[in-house]
Amino acid sequence: MNIRPIVAVLALFFAAGPVAAQSDPELPYWASISVDEARMRKGPSPDVPVTWEYRRKDLPVKVVARHETWRKVEDPDGTQGWMAARLLSRTRTAIVTGGIRPLRAAASGSAAIAYRAEPGVVGRITDCKDGWCLLDVKGRKGWIETGHIWGD
Repeated sequence: MNIRPIVAVLALFFAAGPVAAQSDPELPYWASISVDEARMRKGPSPDVPVTWEYRRKDLPVKVVARHETWRKVEDPDGTQGWMAARLLSRTRTAIVTGGIRPLRAAASGSAAIAYRAEPGVVGRITDCKDGWCLLDVKGRKGWIETGHIWGD
């Protein structure tokens, strides 16, 4: 019996583990809630109590730790807890903070105001540069200063 093919297959199998681990982003990283309802728990298990229930798809969260199929996240208010990784997306989103903020036609404080966004508005980030992010709020796009959003 020739064991070379078996050794080669085993080598590929064991090499796949580290490669998969390398594809995980470095902590912390930004994510967003990908479902209409998501539960935050005290620990990384469905058997521990729920601390919060989120009903806001696309809400940005910061992933600060991993444990198997669970992610420890921080929400815009600073609350931390565990969510199942399947409830999260790598789609970058942000929430407007502070007061009413201008969304500008270009990444400049002198650019024309395209829209204004109230605090709590959530949009998808499609680009960031020089302290500005392009925020898409249901098809309405504009540049917002990164200091006026959480999730950049």
